[in-house]
Amino acid sequence: MARLADYFIVVGYDHEKPGSGAGLGKIIQRFPQKDWDDTPFPQGIELFCQPSGWQLSRERKQPTFFVVVLTDIDSDRHYCSCLTFYEAEINLQGTKKEDIDGEVEVSGLIQPAEVFAPKSLVLVSRLDYPEIFRACLGLIYTVYVDSLNVSLESLIANLCACLVPAAGGSQKLFSLGAGDRQLIQTPLHDSLPVTGTSVALLFQQLGIQNVLSLFCAVLTENKVLFHSASFQRLSDACRALESLMFPLKYSYPYIPILPAQLLEVLSSPTPFIIGVHSVFKTDIHELLDVIIADLDGGTIKIPECIHLSSLPEPLLHQTQSALSLVLHPDLEVADHAFPPPRTAVSHSKMLDKEVRAVFLRLFAQLFQGYRSCLQLIRIHAEPVIHFHKTAFLGQRGLVENDFLTKVLNGMAFAGFVSERGPPYRSCDLFDELVAFEVERIKVEENNPLKMIKHVRELAEQLFKNENPNPHMAFQKVPRPTEGSHLRVHILPFPKINETRVQALIEENLAKNQNAPPASRVEKKCVVPAGPPVVSIMDKVTTVFNSAQRLEVVRNCISFIFENKTLETEKTLPAALRALKGKAARQCLTDELGLHVQQNRAILDHQQFDYIIRMMNCTLQDCSSLEEYSIAAALLPLTSAFYRKLAPGVSQFAYTCVQDHPIWTNQQFWETTFYNAVQEQVRSLYLSAKEDNHAPHLKQKEKLPDDQYQEKTAMDLAAEQLRLWPALSKSAQQELVQREESTVFSQAIHFANLMVNLLVPLDTSKNKLLRTSAPGDWESGSNSIVTNSIAGSVAESYDTESGFEDSENNDIANSVVRFITRFIDKVCTESGVTQDHIKSLHCMIPGIVAMHIETLEAVHRESRRLPPIQKPKILRPALLPGEEIVCEGLRVLLDPDGREEATGGLLGGPQLLPAEGALFLTTYRILFRGTPHDQLVGEQTVVRSFPIASITKEKKITMQNQLQQNMQEGLQITSASFQLIKVAFDGEVSPEVVEIFKKQLMKFRYPQSIFTTFAFAAGQTTPQIILPKQKEKNTSFRTFSKTIVKGAKRAGKMTIGRQYLLKKRTGTIVEERVNRPGWNEEDDISVSDESELPTSTTLKASEKSTMEQLVEKACFRDYQRLGLGTISGSSSRSKPECFRITASNRMYSLCRSYPGLLVVPQAVQDSSLPRVARCYRHNRLPVVCWKNSRSSTLLLRSGGFHGKGVVGLFKSQNSPHAAPTSSLESSSSIEQEKYLQALLSAVSVCQKLSGNNTLTVRPALALSPGVWASLRSSTRLISSPTSFIDVGARLAGKDHSASFNNSTYLQNQLLKRQATLYIFGEKSQLRNFKLEFALNCEFVPVEFHDIRQVKASFKKLMRACVPSTIPTDSEVTFLKALGDSEWFPQLHRVMQLAVVVSEVLENGSSTLVCLEEGWDITTQVTSLVQLLGDPFYRTLEGFRMLVEKEWLSFGHKFSQRSSLTLNCQGSGFTPVFLQFLDCVHQVHSQYPTEFEFNLYYLKFLAFHYVSNRFKTFLLDSDYERLEHGTLFDDKGDKHAKKGICIWECIDRMHKRSPIFFNYLYSPVEIEALKPNVNVSSLKKWDYYIEETLSTGPSYDWMMLTPKHFPSEDSHLAGDTGTQSQRRTVWPCYDDVSCTQPDALTSLFSEIERLEHKLNQTPEKWQQLWERVTVDLKEEPRADRPQRHPSGSSGIVSTNLPSYQKRCLLHLPDSSTGEEQAASTSPSNGVDRRAATLYSQYTSKNDENRSFEGTLYKRGALLKGWKPRWFVLDITKHQLRYYDSGEDTSCKGHIDLAEVEMVIPAGPSMGAPKHTSDKAFFDLKTSKRVYNFCAQDGQSAQQWMDRIQSCISDA
Repeated sequence: MARLADYFIVVGYDHEKPGSGAGLGKIIQRFPQKDWDDTPFPQGIELFCQPSGWQLSRERKQPTFFVVVLTDIDSDRHYCSCLTFYEAEINLQGTKKEDIDGEVEVSGLIQPAEVFAPKSLVLVSRLDYPEIFRACLGLIYTVYVDSLNVSLESLIANLCACLVPAAGGSQKLFSLGAGDRQLIQTPLHDSLPVTGTSVALLFQQLGIQNVLSLFCAVLTENKVLFHSASFQRLSDACRALESLMFPLKYSYPYIPILPAQLLEVLSSPTPFIIGVHSVFKTDIHELLDVIIADLDGGTIKIPECIHLSSLPEPLLHQTQSALSLVLHPDLEVADHAFPPPRTAVSHSKMLDKEVRAVFLRLFAQLFQGYRSCLQLIRIHAEPVIHFHKTAFLGQRGLVENDFLTKVLNGMAFAGFVSERGPPYRSCDLFDELVAFEVERIKVEENNPLKMIKHVRELAEQLFKNENPNPHMAFQKVPRPTEGSHLRVHILPFPKINETRVQALIEENLAKNQNAPPASRVEKKCVVPAGPPVVSIMDKVTTVFNSAQRLEVVRNCISFIFENKTLETEKTLPAALRALKGKAARQCLTDELGLHVQQNRAILDHQQFDYIIRMMNCTLQDCSSLEEYSIAAALLPLTSAFYRKLAPGVSQFAYTCVQDHPIWTNQQFWETTFYNAVQEQVRSLYLSAKEDNHAPHLKQKEKLPDDQYQEKTAMDLAAEQLRLWPALSKSAQQELVQREESTVFSQAIHFANLMVNLLVPLDTSKNKLLRTSAPGDWESGSNSIVTNSIAGSVAESYDTESGFEDSENNDIANSVVRFITRFIDKVCTESGVTQDHIKSLHCMIPGIVAMHIETLEAVHRESRRLPPIQKPKILRPALLPGEEIVCEGLRVLLDPDGREEATGGLLGGPQLLPAEGALFLTTYRILFRGTPHDQLVGEQTVVRSFPIASITKEKKITMQNQLQQNMQEGLQITSASFQLIKVAFDGEVSPEVVEIFKKQLMKFRYPQSIFTTFAFAAGQTTPQIILPKQKEKNTSFRTFSKTIVKGAKRAGKMTIGRQYLLKKRTGTIVEERVNRPGWNEEDDISVSDESELPTSTTLKASEKSTMEQLVEKACFRDYQRLGLGTISGSSSRSKPECFRITASNRMYSLCRSYPGLLVVPQAVQDSSLPRVARCYRHNRLPVVCWKNSRSSTLLLRSGGFHGKGVVGLFKSQNSPHAAPTSSLESSSSIEQEKYLQALLSAVSVCQKLSGNNTLTVRPALALSPGVWASLRSSTRLISSPTSFIDVGARLAGKDHSASFNNSTYLQNQLLKRQATLYIFGEKSQLRNFKLEFALNCEFVPVEFHDIRQVKASFKKLMRACVPSTIPTDSEVTFLKALGDSEWFPQLHRVMQLAVVVSEVLENGSSTLVCLEEGWDITTQVTSLVQLLGDPFYRTLEGFRMLVEKEWLSFGHKFSQRSSLTLNCQGSGFTPVFLQFLDCVHQVHSQYPTEFEFNLYYLKFLAFHYVSNRFKTFLLDSDYERLEHGTLFDDKGDKHAKKGICIWECIDRMHKRSPIFFNYLYSPVEIEALKPNVNVSSLKKWDYYIEETLSTGPSYDWMMLTPKHFPSEDSHLAGDTGTQSQRRTVWPCYDDVSCTQPDALTSLFSEIERLEHKLNQTPEKWQQLWERVTVDLKEEPRADRPQRHPSGSSGIVSTNLPSYQKRCLLHLPDSSTGEEQAASTSPSNGVDRRAATLYSQYTSKNDENRSFEGTLYKRGALLKGWKPRWFVLDITKHQLRYYDSGEDTSCKGHIDLAEVEMVIPAGPSMGAPKHTSDKAFFDLKTSKRVYNFCAQDGQSAQQWMDRIQSCISDA
């Protein structure tokens, strides 16, 4: 029985001490006056009666009622019901009036009351019956207000003495004696919360989604705050939210109504559920970590800093749909055409229970099988139970799910375990649900009807719990009369006679004492265990074929124990791979267990080694799910297997498996310990039981034996708990002792095990505990005992975790500390006595010390073991001139993130990991070894790359895949898209590794270029006396001195005088003084007067320099393009607009330009230096290419200098600064003059070519949308008006009109086509003066800068050669490739190039001046030339293009590839690689247009960073001249240094068609227009291919075949029997070599035969030309002759390029392929195939049976004109066109009218050089046509064809 009310209190307004502003309340009376023994009087009642503060009121208010919940120190709740009413303040009427209104009351009459003070009646109870309390307090108020004839004293006394039965569904009728009759109904179960309708109300207020969010917030321990204008609503909401958590209980602060004075509680750090009145809404909004729910507005606000974990997936969705079905049943039928009359929503009390039923089901599913993860540690005297979290999460498949993890780590769950863990207790609804119904819930999840049925059943039970008796007894409670609170004259609440009340209470209590106690005993029962845990998701994961894997593991183990070494070696790799599967790991532990007898198993060394490897592999692959169980299973085995090292010295397995972090995980040890204890306790009680049963067994022989074996520890515990009360004291004592000693013995055992695994074998290397974080000590525990001891130990651990110095005692200390903390924690939790714990503490250091001693001997002996035989180190094949620097270090090549070689998902052999050695040569870093997998053991694996291409090397520590231990390693990445990741073998000492790394750095950043491999290869470099070698790292200033000396010495120039003269006026351009190294930029000051007249290092006189310059690619190209002659020759045939100036022959004008430049004829050499000053690095605009079709010019320069650059021109030591301004102005005037000269020269040039752009083409005929695309591509040009700015400014209009219409834009732009377009940076627009240049437009371009290229390349490398397999499955290769931003950059360069190319094609010249003029500018100009000029698409032309645009125009190869020490920091920026990738993109879209193939591009990409050739070594021609590598001196034998890549390529090309593109047959007449959308760009296979058999092929291809590293030398002997087939592995073999294409193999076959016949081999090129010519000549009926003059008509040029591409993939016959590459411009598609393609051609309505060029004589007196004739059999006519490309027919001859076709003789004016047999006549009925064919043969063919047509007709 419990008291209904503990205290009755009257609280009133406190007049004595009104505080500042807010009033206070005080307790006026309380009953009973003495505290009850069991319930102290609650503090702070007066605050809670008026939560929003005590305030006087000006009007009479309605009485209010609400319930406040207070929690006492024992976390018991007290429910305080407050009824508050207002009564007139008598003694305050006057004074208060003053206070309130500020006017003095004069009259002395008694006015009606004007001020009212609140007064509260409070009832404090530990029971939660709000309605009963409302009635009781209401009754007292009624008696007072209506002055009923009942004494208040007796009411209060009755109330305080009333006793209520405990739960169990009983009723109690009672009356307070004021004519009332009340009934208290107790719930059936105490544990189930009682909610009335509050849950339904909460959902109604906030909605499903919001309540679910609050629910998750409370479960994951977040702070939740409600606010509402009603106190009662706050109480209900808090009660509802808490009841949804059932079966968990909320254990944090729970304050449904928080008074104003205590608002600061809201900033407390703990989670809470609190309600406050809406008045304080503004005060609570700055709380950062509180989730605020507005009950009246129906919203919740979750702060950004809170990440709410939501329910795991299938459950979340099911819960939402179930709630929706319950709360909105009509949603289902809302769309029906004939909805049911109206679906009835259950009444709110029932609805409330249905919602709770949904949540109950949710918890049952969430905690399904929780009992199987309980670990029973003690049964007596109190059960101690621990929950195995990791196992539970693992088996649920929710390890990653943070919601469940947080719930299990929360306080509420800890309470759940301690309350519901014991197996023998009273059970409730939840126990049954979780044990029996989960299956049913799962089955029903897709059937809403069944689900609702189940929910309703549960709701019934919940409802019945609150209302067990359907017919309620009649209740009546008098209420006050309506409006009684408004009466004018009410006396104040009377003072109650306290002594009288006290007496009555005692009297009543005495009466009640006599009544028999009606308490009912709780029924206890065995808690049903339910099925074990299952995964929350249905398993959809792929099931590996595990039976086979298990078989592999079993076989391997049996081979080991049968000592079949060979068999073991073969199966071991497979077994280790199989151990990646969970079942196999389980199988391994079981199998090994079978081989252990009497806890020990002795092995020989080899066996020991294998077993260790398998154990390590198992532990390493464990996922966190099953980590604990596998490690726990291996734990006893580690101390079972051992080997004898020497007499009396044994080495146990545990010394070799210590490297895994699991051993330092406190939680693992706890869990394993508890499991062991549970087993021990179980066997303790099992054996006890069997003893008791022994006598009976004889009669009950029919009992099956296993009846006892089946019992789990929990079953036994339930049994024991049931018997416990009946046992005698001594028996109880004995049981407790037995359990305690069991736990204690386990603790000793575990201390020993931990010592074994934690003390390292080699105590000098303490690897173990250092890694473990001190964070997870506490987290392991959900058990009941607090963690205080462990906590305090953990703190001490943190403060002194100094195990960095590795003395023995230090290791000992850290191990001892770890173990004692573990012992403290588990022993206190499992109730081991303090004495025992102390004895353990004393024992542990002893055990550790002893163990360290024994290990010393073991360690010593194990070092003496003969090493396991390792594969022999294979020497790598070296290139000519390559020498080994560091002998091979034995390493293991570890697989990186690329899967191809690991035999992973893609299948194939497991080439990696491979054992071998790492070599460092003068050129490469190289690994050579054999795969570890026995099945591919014969292969060798080579991975290598040039040292110069290394972009990053870092030390790593990694798991050695074979020995399964941690090892030091190196990871080296190369710009050739290779990655070597090796672990050093134990025999390689750290010192050796250091030497290796030092050597590596030395070769990576050579001292001078002469120490690079290009020069050092295989020859002792003659000591060239160079400033570079006199002083190791001279700055460029020295070079500049030298060059000036050289110039002086060369004599015939005035350079010295010029400089001196400038120096005097103080205006010499001292460009950058602060040059730390030589990697900043290339401006070198040439102003060291004193040095001028000294000797020189340049032996060339000016004349010979000129001769050599004329041989350079630049000049040859200028000649080819006809860009003028060397200036000075006055005998010009026609006026040239441009000339070639030699003013830069000494690189005095611009350091980074070639010696010869093309400038306008009108500009004098003397003014060039002044012009140059206006551009960055003096790179003034010069012509670099001329479009032969439109005669437009492409110019390039550096960016303009900004205005603010004047400072650069001020000489730092000028005596007076006056001339500077004049200099600046003169420079910019010169610049304007120069541009003016350029413009006029450009337009003259174009007029001369008869192509007057301005008159002929008023509009720029760009392909539609190019400008628009340029405009819309925000990256390229940022504003739509940027193009028009120029025109608009010139026209003097403002351009406020909107230009977003692209056609309008185009018209604006194209009204007047400029002669010259300048593509420059947006930022230069301001510095660019347009007044002088009416015919020139500036196009602002935005482009990526060098930093972005660098960053993008890094990401590209990471995507193509990842160092590890990405853990996040989201990050696929393609996603990483996309993230690298590489393709958008290619797109931008190509887009700009295509635009420039189109502008040039359409008759305007362009000047490209982006950045410094040597990165992006070079990319764009070279691409434009490649697109526009077929010459550059040949091998010779591409070489010229690179030599001219990249090398001569000063692209900084050394700096961009960071080849020197100085640019070490600047990182790797592959601008040239990006250009090659762009060429690759064009090549793949126009495969027939390039003479070279893609291998050629890869070859360049590899070698431009490899330092194998001198070509790409320095940053400009000037530097190459300085180092003497620019010109190859013919005479000087010693001077020939270094190989040139172009010569090498030429040699290789002559030798074999390795760089030749067989599809080469150029037909394009216009510039190529590749599609540049990112979607049409392809990834270049150069980035991802590798050849593990020989390393990259780019090095070997250079050698003649005899140098080739022989792969099959051992097979050479028996080639006769050798089968022709061999397996080709894509990442191992070089596929192009092992499976060459047909033509290559034919060539090699011919060469082989020639060798056999001892003929001198013929050059392949001659052979190829012969073949292609033969094809042309061969007269065959179905392959008509091709005429060299025109291209084949099938592929007409005006098709879009992609259609042309389509045509290429169908060569018709075996020779079709050769034909396709024939040198005639045909396309090699057979005539018979013509019909196939007709749908692609624009002339698809025509049928061409024969076509070609014929000369036809016009009418009388007209000359012969070549026309393209087409013979059409179907239409029976001979049509003719102007040319093969022409689509419109110019006329036709009807074959029906043809009478005869006869040979004829030559006639007047016929084309020259034609044979006499080439003429024939065609007679029609109207006239005679005279024709002339290419030659006699083709004339004959035409005649035959026409004849056959006529005869057919």
